[in-house]
Amino acid sequence: MQRLIIEGGNKICGEIAVQGAKNSALPLLSAALLADGESVFENCPELSDVYAAGRILTSLGCSFVISGADGEARVSTGGLSRWEVAEELMREMRSSIVFLGALIGRFGRCRLSFPGGCELGPRPIDIHLSALRKMGVSISEEHGILDCAVTGELHGAVIPLPFPSVGATENIILCAALAKGETVIKNAAREPEIADLADYLNKCGADISGAGESTVVIRGVKRLYGCRHRVMPDRIAACTYLSAAAITGGELTVLGAEESHIDSVTPIFEQSGCRIYSFGDRIYLHAPPRLKAAKMIRTMPYPGFPTDAQAVIMAAMCKAEGTSVFVENIFENRYKHVDGLLRMGADIKVEGKVAVVGGVKRLYGANVSATDLRGGAALILAGLSAEGTTVVSDIRHIDRGYCSIEDVLTSVGAKIRRE
Repeated sequence: MQRLIIEGGNKICGEIAVQGAKNSALPLLSAALLADGESVFENCPELSDVYAAGRILTSLGCSFVISGADGEARVSTGGLSRWEVAEELMREMRSSIVFLGALIGRFGRCRLSFPGGCELGPRPIDIHLSALRKMGVSISEEHGILDCAVTGELHGAVIPLPFPSVGATENIILCAALAKGETVIKNAAREPEIADLADYLNKCGADISGAGESTVVIRGVKRLYGCRHRVMPDRIAACTYLSAAAITGGELTVLGAEESHIDSVTPIFEQSGCRIYSFGDRIYLHAPPRLKAAKMIRTMPYPGFPTDAQAVIMAAMCKAEGTSVFVENIFENRYKHVDGLLRMGADIKVEGKVAVVGGVKRLYGANVSATDLRGGAALILAGLSAEGTTVVSDIRHIDRGYCSIEDVLTSVGAKIRRE
């Protein structure tokens, strides 16, 4: 089993080119199922989750090739012939559920199991299933297996979502792109990744408007054709590396980023005493010797503060002067990283969805384990600023969302290696 060894006490200074967005690449790869011919995705991150999506695509008869040298992933649907995803492939990652809408849209049939991924508490797919039923999909469930078939004709519908679920919004868009008639999603998720998915599909010949807003309209077309598309920058990776500079009192420029995507996070850095500003596709941060506590941080659906950034910002606040309060409104079990931070000397008290973080002057190296993707990143950041050596094990979670995080951090001054 691999682990990361971190020698703390080194400032993060320099420039980092941000990777393509994990949370955009995965729905884009599933969307390629809808298009005839080949789709080429530039800036596609080499992540274990991306390779898991590639294994699903090849199991369905597609060809999938990714090249780290030029950052391209190629998906050809010339051999696409199957609509059933094996259970072991579905359980590799949570985002595999996005293949549901794509397969139904392409074949009118789909058989797959409930997905795997990080255990962050209940993330029911009832919203997905209810929406697809309105579009003419018959769904039966037995022993965790979903068997879906279109009864009659796949058709558009007006679908008001009870919660702006990203996954449900993506599945509806994928299912509706080739359906007959018009589909209207109300209270849709507004994340930039939704707009990126719609941009790709529109390049393929789809007719989608309003993506990135609360009402999305999809007018079904008869065919889609593969195209070339650049995956948007990873806003959570950008937040992670900016937090690394903040917690170590460093100075960092993130290249290829989009400042508007992290509008809810940059005020937290400013409150903590950092100078942060953007110019073009660059975000610059200069941290003070010691951060000040950000008083209140509430996770909310976009454009609110992202739940995926909660853990890495909490790591930074562990050494801030004063007390910070976090309220997690998205997932029930998103404080699993707290145990590791406590082992390193943090002062954190958790009660339900609230975590109170009292800033301490020092953190200390310890043996800790990544329990999920973003929590694992938080432990790495704490290790960067801790006295002594930190060992982070179970890093398979981290590899799901960060491209060679140890190499990226080493390039800007960290002492971190993989064993």
